[in-house]
Amino acid sequence: MTDDDKPADLFLQLFIRHEPELRAFVRASLPGSSDVDDVMQEVSLVAWKKFSTLTDVAIFPRWACLITRFEILKFRRKCARNRLVLDDATIELLVAEGAEEMPRRKQQLAVLDECMNKLPEERRKLVLAAYSRETTIKNLAQQLGKTEHSLYQLLARIRHQLLLCLQRTLAAQLRD
Repeated sequence: MTDDDKPADLFLQLFIRHEPELRAFVRASLPGSSDVDDVMQEVSLVAWKKFSTLTDVAIFPRWACLITRFEILKFRRKCARNRLVLDDATIELLVAEGAEEMPRRKQQLAVLDECMNKLPEERRKLVLAAYSRETTIKNLAQQLGKTEHSLYQLLARIRHQLLLCLQRTLAAQLRD
């Protein structure tokens, strides 16, 4: 590996490690989830271009969060013609709140992963398939030989099971 490869590798490691929290931050700051991927792509490009200016990798999460905040605001200005867009002051409040909640969201995502791993393999695969972009409930129900309604019922029971696991685990962590 050459010296030129090291910054790229380090950037990728850091970005991939913190991408779920940044994505949650973006999702919480935008009215439509369909725009999250576009903003995340811009965040990754800007962060990569500015990575050489980062002097301490320990502050990467805060640094990336700041870039994310500006990309959210830039995206929102582009969409300002839409009447349903919140004003900048409200967005600033949401962004600040989102930044404060990032450690909690990271913890919740880690616990959700634990709870998903506790599910039987068949149910885990079903949940992952049901919420992937490539799958519709109608197609998934047909593949499984179920009605859409019964599949929705099953997914609701699994989500409830995951919620209970998540609540129990987080409560136990607070007690410890």
